[in-house]
Amino acid sequence: MSYSRLGPDWVRGADGLRERRAARVIVLDERGRVLLVRGHDDDQPDRTWWFTVGGGIEPGESEREAAVRELAEETGLRLDAEHLIGPVLTRSAVFDFFSEHCRQHEAIFLARVPGTAALSVSGWTALEREVVDELAWWEPGDLREASVEVFPAGLADLVADLHAGWDGVTRHLSEERGGQA
Repeated sequence: MSYSRLGPDWVRGADGLRERRAARVIVLDERGRVLLVRGHDDDQPDRTWWFTVGGGIEPGESEREAAVRELAEETGLRLDAEHLIGPVLTRSAVFDFFSEHCRQHEAIFLARVPGTAALSVSGWTALEREVVDELAWWEPGDLREASVEVFPAGLADLVADLHAGWDGVTRHLSEERGGQA
């Protein structure tokens, strides 16, 4: 196996792309705002994007367990697994990161939290401290007018639908090209 800055959980798939499984969380407050992470790629310093909280699933971890862990590590928000809703969405995202072409297979959950919940980045890994810039609450309307990329595509509409209530159906978003890790 060749060394990759991406980490050991990224393995070569049959098509040669590095890939991994991940869990993400759409975090909504009572006003319908969504908590997003802004990151960048050191290999593309002029490019930045906003994305949902989450990351790779560790060996022996379920998607739900990974989502709870990632939520705590990246935001300081601690929820019991049964408070996550879903997965509400799945998707496979293809993107370039650290000069590598990657595919990430994602289960995306929904979490509802108070907008007054204290956020903390003290759980960020060394990699996250290197490539993650900030956390911020976004109004869905502002997402539609964002001047930088937002992932997944169409997040503003997804957030509006989920804020209104989830119908219990896990939807699959078509494969998306873009950025996030």
